[in-house]
Amino acid sequence: MADTSPQPDRTPSSSTSNGKKQRRWLWLAAVVILAAGGYWWWHANREAPPPAGGPGGPAGAAFQMPTPVKAVPAQAEDMKVYLKSLGTVTSYNTVTVRSKVDGELLKVLFQEGQLVKAGDLLVQIDPRPYQVALAQAQGTLEQNRAQLDNARRDLERYQTLYAQDSIARQQVDTQSALVRQYEGTLKTNQAAVDNAKLQLDYTRVTAPISGRLGLRQVDQGNLVRSSDTNGLVIITQTQPISVLFTIAEGDLPDVLTQLRAGQTLTVAAYDRADIRHIADGVLTTVDNQIDTTTGTVKLKARFENKNESLFPNQFVNVRLHVRTLSGATVIPSGAVQRGTPGTFVYVVNNDNTVTLRVLKLGPSDGERVAVLDGLKPGERVVVEGLDRLRDGAQVQVVSGTDTVPAAAGAQLQRGGGEGTRRRPGRAAP
Repeated sequence: MADTSPQPDRTPSSSTSNGKKQRRWLWLAAVVILAAGGYWWWHANREAPPPAGGPGGPAGAAFQMPTPVKAVPAQAEDMKVYLKSLGTVTSYNTVTVRSKVDGELLKVLFQEGQLVKAGDLLVQIDPRPYQVALAQAQGTLEQNRAQLDNARRDLERYQTLYAQDSIARQQVDTQSALVRQYEGTLKTNQAAVDNAKLQLDYTRVTAPISGRLGLRQVDQGNLVRSSDTNGLVIITQTQPISVLFTIAEGDLPDVLTQLRAGQTLTVAAYDRADIRHIADGVLTTVDNQIDTTTGTVKLKARFENKNESLFPNQFVNVRLHVRTLSGATVIPSGAVQRGTPGTFVYVVNNDNTVTLRVLKLGPSDGERVAVLDGLKPGERVVVEGLDRLRDGAQVQVVSGTDTVPAAAGAQLQRGGGEGTRRRPGRAAP
């Protein structure tokens, strides 16, 4: 008899699904194995870190090499305290030379850029019209002087006749008034003569101040007038000359203290790059008020400028010497670092380790800075190789002929041309 019981459903789709799951797990296992192998290979071939203690191999020895640095001892010396500022060279006097009369410009007696003295003849204007006017005024003067002389003689005769009771008093008084009238006219004529002489003198244009001439504004042969705005030439005083600059209001008490004590404060002028020294002068004036918008006060210094190294409207860097610190502890400004501890330096100990030392700094002149507290003269501070240091690090103080490498692991270059020092365990490229 045939078996009619139901049979289990064994479709192809079920076996296929189970096969896919098995292959997925196989791929995942392969990826994990490859990742583990890659990590092991990288870890085995990378440079081993330095051990916690002791040399521990060539790589550890390389990391424990002393850091090359340069160090200088702190010095005890007198340090000048300067206030630095930006300044502008300003002439004490600048004059536009103009003609006071109208006329033809006959002669130009100067060269552009010439250094002149007060009273030097610069140009000559045609004097003939003014010579004629002077002669006319002098003629009128002589005419009225003759009338006055005649009136005075008549007055003397009338006074004599009046004394003899020959004429009336009124006639004497009338003649006396006529004499005074002529005297007044004579004074007017004399003033006209003086004015004509003055106009004639104005045809000779002279330098009102000593200084250096600028460019000529009018050429010879042109008609000049007293109303011309451009003038003939500009004279600028260059000896002496002044420099106008500003300082912060917080620095003003130091300056005023020295001035009120009768001290002469020197001022040095440097070029735009603040490198080349140009001239030396003295402080002469402090403005009478502080600029509230900038919190600064204006000062003026006087420079003799004998070699004319300063030029009007020139931009300069100014250094005002306010005082001198005697026996101050001084270090290079490049040794000072600023960070979380504050302002600090690295001090080299006798065992060639460095100690981070927090300092209280004083004034600075740019290249050097005074130390008020935290350092003694003779202690060595690091000036090169600071970026690779930490408190307690081992260092190697190199001599003045050696060059400290710019980065960790770089070569230490000797002054004598020694070759490259390679780290142990590294192949040459």
